[in-house]
Amino acid sequence: MPDTILIIDDEAAIRESLAGILVDEGFVPLTAASAEEGLQVLDEKNISLILLDIWMPGMDGLEALRLIKQRFSLPVIMISGHGTIETAVQATRNGAFDFIEKPLSYDKTILSIKKGLQLAQLERDNQLLRENGPAVAHLIGNSPLMAHLRQQIERVAPTDAWVLIRGGHGTGKELVAQTIHRHSLRSKHPMVAVNCAAIPEELIESELFGHVKGAFTGATENKKGKFDQANGSTLFLDEIGDMSQKSQAKVLRILQEQKFERVGGSRTIEVDVRVLAATNKNLEEEIEQGHFRADLFYRLNVVPLVVPDLAERREDIPLLVAEFVKQFSHKGIGWRHFSADALDMLQRHHWPGNVRELRNLVERLVIMTPGEEIGAEDVALFLGNVPLHPPPAQPVDPMYRHLSFKDARRRFETDYLSAKIEENDGNISKTAEQIGMERSHLHKKVKALGIAVK
Repeated sequence: MPDTILIIDDEAAIRESLAGILVDEGFVPLTAASAEEGLQVLDEKNISLILLDIWMPGMDGLEALRLIKQRFSLPVIMISGHGTIETAVQATRNGAFDFIEKPLSYDKTILSIKKGLQLAQLERDNQLLRENGPAVAHLIGNSPLMAHLRQQIERVAPTDAWVLIRGGHGTGKELVAQTIHRHSLRSKHPMVAVNCAAIPEELIESELFGHVKGAFTGATENKKGKFDQANGSTLFLDEIGDMSQKSQAKVLRILQEQKFERVGGSRTIEVDVRVLAATNKNLEEEIEQGHFRADLFYRLNVVPLVVPDLAERREDIPLLVAEFVKQFSHKGIGWRHFSADALDMLQRHHWPGNVRELRNLVERLVIMTPGEEIGAEDVALFLGNVPLHPPPAQPVDPMYRHLSFKDARRRFETDYLSAKIEENDGNISKTAEQIGMERSHLHKKVKALGIAVK
């Protein structure tokens, strides 16, 4: 979306001239004839940068600058026809980004605006990176399930499609979201993450949509919400299944309309946000139990992705261990080597906490093991007795993982019988004989499942 520039100047000719220049450059100009009017516009509109005259009737530009910097985090370019070095220095000390003298130079004004917007975006990006932490580098694993997941990510990442990421605790759902964002067309801005389970219901609106000054006790200044911060980028709604019904309704509305109002505000704000959501819950069951809105589920579930449990891809454990050891060695802990027996024991563990549990265990072992080699006996101190020959974990086909038993069985029967009937060129009698089912019973099954027969 184009940036909105607020022009505060008491001279109508200056306002009109600057507005025309800004339109030509692809910006959206707004104007105010006084500092007081400009402050009111700032309370109501989503402004990217301010052009502020110094000498105006009533409140002058320097006083307005002081109030703006107290309440808003915006770049301000001061303009004046009677500027002095002392005035310019004072404006800069008070937080002005630049100082331009009248008559205004077209090229200098546009250059200053673009630099101011770039700096403001850089500051916002740095703030988001500090809040969300550094992105994890990449998905690790060469197992068939991980190869399939990477293929799906490669297909969906360059699009603007919304994605619902499903998987157990600690499987790496946020890492999948980061990978999608990193390979998307929105990657020039940081992804904004929201842990839906961690926000109290009474604060969800302020956190997501922001608020205006005075909206409630403690709202001492305007605050942008997560949707504002993610404008033009990606919003990651983690643990969406833990959001309350009331909060779900509010989020659904903005997801459908891509517009909202800040708490205590009256102006409708439009945003351009790509949404990625994640959950460890079976949302179909949550819908049946009345805990999750079906319309929200269908809005989010445009492209479903499933992150496999670690027990379903045990062959990736040595690669994960090597990566974790490398990470910890760079933190001054020192290099460690896992023996073949130790890796074998790790691969036989059931890992209820998935990759997060493995990472924590590797860090613990690297810190607590005195020698350079970590053996099976060291692993056993923390894991206890691991079965020598546990039954091999059979990976579940991603299409069945989040279906109820009834739906999974129906899908399997449909696929299986359709394939068998096709093998026998639509001959029901021959198919029934081949699969060991009475012909009349197979006829009923085919009709019940809605299978088309040649």
